[in-house]
Amino acid sequence: MTYRAVLFDLFDTLVSFDRNRLPELRVNGRVIRSTAGALHETFRTFAPGIALEPFVGALQWSWQEAERIRNEDYREVGAPERLAFLVAHLGLDPAGLGPDAMPALLDTHMRELSRAIVFPAHHGPLLERLKTRYRLGVVSNFDYTPTALGILAREGIADLFEIVLVSDEVGWRKPKPLIFERALGRLEVGAPDALFVGDRIDIDVAGAQGVGMGSAWVNPERVPLPPDVAPPDYEIRDLAELQPILGVR
Repeated sequence: MTYRAVLFDLFDTLVSFDRNRLPELRVNGRVIRSTAGALHETFRTFAPGIALEPFVGALQWSWQEAERIRNEDYREVGAPERLAFLVAHLGLDPAGLGPDAMPALLDTHMRELSRAIVFPAHHGPLLERLKTRYRLGVVSNFDYTPTALGILAREGIADLFEIVLVSDEVGWRKPKPLIFERALGRLEVGAPDALFVGDRIDIDVAGAQGVGMGSAWVNPERVPLPPDVAPPDYEIRDLAELQPILGVR
């Protein structure tokens, strides 16, 4: 198959998330790795009466609530909305904390998350080679576009992509057709002329198949194909395996 464009998932495809890079935090007798400690330090500036334990509990609840909403119909819950859930769960009014509170929490959370992102060294040269023959894009399920853009810029690959489309901008997450269709529209490329590369068979592959795109499943652990999902066009363990598929060296 000849493609004109290659679109990538971001997390666990182009970059990986290493939880061990998050700060350690001891709470309720156990050690966790989370942004919660840094978030709580920031939050104390605006609400000094909230102790660490209830704050961590509210943070965990806000994540569970966001996931519940996402799983219902794939509506994205952006990071500002999720942090508002956190504050409200503590019995506080986000607006009552002052205009600087929510931006400060958002900046702290995203700063700590970004530090846990790892970009494999061989991905950069591969993307540069692909760029000589294909139009490249990123389509990601993530709750804050500026952080996704910042990660790409930090790793020196932002300019390789013609489009970067994140679910918080669209309002809907993969595998909803809309996010794929919008990406194709921005590239002005038809679905059969584009290959989507991602690590989630149920979200990336199934979503791409749903709009008629080609699909490559990044499956490093060789997880068996679920019985209810059509096989991808390609199954790879590493992005380097795209080279012979797409005819680049």
